[in-house]
Amino acid sequence: MSTGLPPHILENLTTAVLTFDADLRLTSINPAGEMLFEVSAKKIIGRHIAELLPHSRRLVANLRQTLAGRQPLTARGVRLKLPGERTITVDSTVSPLVDSGSEAVSLLVELTQVDRLLRLAREENMLDRQAANRAVMRGLAHEIKNPLGGLRGAAQLLQRELPDKALREYTRIIIHEADRLRNLVDRMMGPHQPLKLKPVNIHEILEHVRKLILVEVPVGLDIECQYDPSLPDFDGEPELLTQAVLNMVRNSVEAMQHKGLIRLRTGVERSFTIGQKCHRLVLRADIEDTGPGIPESLQDQIFYPMVTSKPGGTGLGLSIAQDVIAKHGGLIECRSRPGQTVFSIYLPLVKNHG
Repeated sequence: MSTGLPPHILENLTTAVLTFDADLRLTSINPAGEMLFEVSAKKIIGRHIAELLPHSRRLVANLRQTLAGRQPLTARGVRLKLPGERTITVDSTVSPLVDSGSEAVSLLVELTQVDRLLRLAREENMLDRQAANRAVMRGLAHEIKNPLGGLRGAAQLLQRELPDKALREYTRIIIHEADRLRNLVDRMMGPHQPLKLKPVNIHEILEHVRKLILVEVPVGLDIECQYDPSLPDFDGEPELLTQAVLNMVRNSVEAMQHKGLIRLRTGVERSFTIGQKCHRLVLRADIEDTGPGIPESLQDQIFYPMVTSKPGGTGLGLSIAQDVIAKHGGLIECRSRPGQTVFSIYLPLVKNHG
């Protein structure tokens, strides 16, 4: 089947190009398509679209619609579930190819993977919203702490004047609660002092957190480590980074109700974009747990203060962790489904370029 393009052009396209006959059986696929499906053309030529993509009903419907109407059809953000449980998002264009001699119709399908573009847009949106959120929180904290200071001072003066110990107990409660609220506001604001940078080894931080957690939960919890020994040190503030990782691991432990498996993994990403900056090398640290997963309705909000699915939780642990990593020029991402939740920390190892 001819697509109208010379073979050498198809072979060098970065867009996946596939052709199907009128029975929706694959008749050709270019190298970019083989890379997308992670399979050789020889293994899939002749197979029906329902065999190649059994769970991608939207794309199959688009192909059938194009066959029936003989009109091109473009769809954005189509989710494809590939063999091996791999899911990708593509923009698809389906075009009819009409053989003028026989009036037979075949299909030309172009698939452009957009997961990376969607991730970049999502990250940039999240960073912008978090920056705006921090500005609002700092303004709110200022308005709350001023009257709290006056309340605490008045309670201290009143305590000195009260002769009855029972009455002084009430002023002690007022002072204690004022201090608790002030500490809560400080935690909501996150670290606001300039970073005290020095060389940091991510594995030392992960090992320190692992030992702390195993002391807190000695029975019922397993922690596996898969570290990349080639990772270099980077500039950071160890205390803050330790607190961020500890918050995340504790969050996983609580989600699993202190029973289950946590995996700590490290590695490196190349030419990785965080926000609007492209970094040549980025450290990646994964914290994976086997808990029940995060409700889908909360997955886009879990890094905001006071957002939590845990009874009695403050919803500050992940917010503080994201703020600490952001101050180091990095980002935390999360993906979750029942039985597997992965928090990924990305931290630049070298200065950005581009």
